[in-house]
Amino acid sequence: MPELPTTPRGAATSRRILDAATEEFAQRGIAGARIERIIAAARTNKAQLYGYFGSKEGLFDAVVADCVGRTTDAVPFDVDDLPGWAVGLYDLNLRQPHLVRLIAWIRLEQRPTGRWFDSSEHEPKLAAIAQAQAAGRLRPGDPFDLLTLVIAMACAWSPASGVYTATADEPPAEHERRRALLRDCVARAVSP
Repeated sequence: MPELPTTPRGAATSRRILDAATEEFAQRGIAGARIERIIAAARTNKAQLYGYFGSKEGLFDAVVADCVGRTTDAVPFDVDDLPGWAVGLYDLNLRQPHLVRLIAWIRLEQRPTGRWFDSSEHEPKLAAIAQAQAAGRLRPGDPFDLLTLVIAMACAWSPASGVYTATADEPPAEHERRRALLRDCVARAVSP
């Protein structure tokens, strides 16, 4: 991917492109997304978009990386509070459902099996889980499987759910009930 601009004006344009592309890709996937809609929403042109991101696929990859980065920053990982981390992911999915939707499109259009992400992004989490397991603070087993289980539980009501997608405008009591259930279930699932 080409290097993103460093000038304030260029950074603002690339941010507008990323924001518009996030909406477009989350709604329509890679195949259904249209560059014309993205540049219109971002108030830019094709030359800038392709100059910054190289291609539609490069833009999609940049959108996913941007969403992953914002998610990582928004919900810091705490191996000693996996139930709280799961609840944080639940809340993030309510506020920012885009990443889960983008992952669903990756599954549908690019990689239907296996990991959708570069495993290096989760290496620190996996190492922390392995250390907590060795210390007897978490149940034994493959750290990746444990992390996958916690994330799946946190996403049970997300746009990736096969059963029900929660929204931020539901009654607060509904969210509190789900958070309590999620916290309890994750605690039970990871306890030694």
